[in-house]
Amino acid sequence: MKRSLLNCLFWCLPILITAQAKQGTVEYRKKKQDCFYINYNFPPEAVENALMSKLAKMGYKGREEKGMFNKDKGFNIYKEATLSDISPGKYDYVVNIERKSKKESDESVLYLLILNNDVNALPLLGSEEKEKARIFLEDLTVEVEDAHIDILIAAQAGVVTTAEKKLKQLQTDSVELQNKITKLQEEMSANSKAQEAQLTEIANQRKILEAIKSRKKI
Repeated sequence: MKRSLLNCLFWCLPILITAQAKQGTVEYRKKKQDCFYINYNFPPEAVENALMSKLAKMGYKGREEKGMFNKDKGFNIYKEATLSDISPGKYDYVVNIERKSKKESDESVLYLLILNNDVNALPLLGSEEKEKARIFLEDLTVEVEDAHIDILIAAQAGVVTTAEKKLKQLQTDSVELQNKITKLQEEMSANSKAQEAQLTEIANQRKILEAIKSRKKI
């Protein structure tokens, strides 16, 4: 049983492979924009939780693009943020995290745009800042794994809670069934005594009947 549980946990956890960040493009505000992107061997929820937690610790909270007809829906904007791990300057960091593909739900792609006054600043960054941006995304892998484990823990805790509730209900049902059995046994005992009493009553009534019959002259 222990080996089965360990095997299950092993297969639930993706193998931690350090992802490599690269430069590419992504469509944002109706045009192709230069960006950094990186593939993670974890679901989008884990990547989003890790990044949001990291930036929240730095004092930044993103604003999500919304709207039914907004093609940029899902992008998160961190306005005028100073991420010293990347650059000492203030930039708007725009992030989009999505599934790698429909078939690969446990793999994600994170796109990172860096804007300055709504202008793509990536081409203007120095080689050192670009390298720092790549390292920032690559180093996030460990935090993404931890976030994924937190998700697995929460999910498994829910399974355990459900199982415990089921056990508690079964124990309650057992007590109720035992009470019913005890009540039925008492009713059966009372029924047996009632039958004995009724047999005695019938015997007495038959005697009376015979006595009455014996009084007939003809």
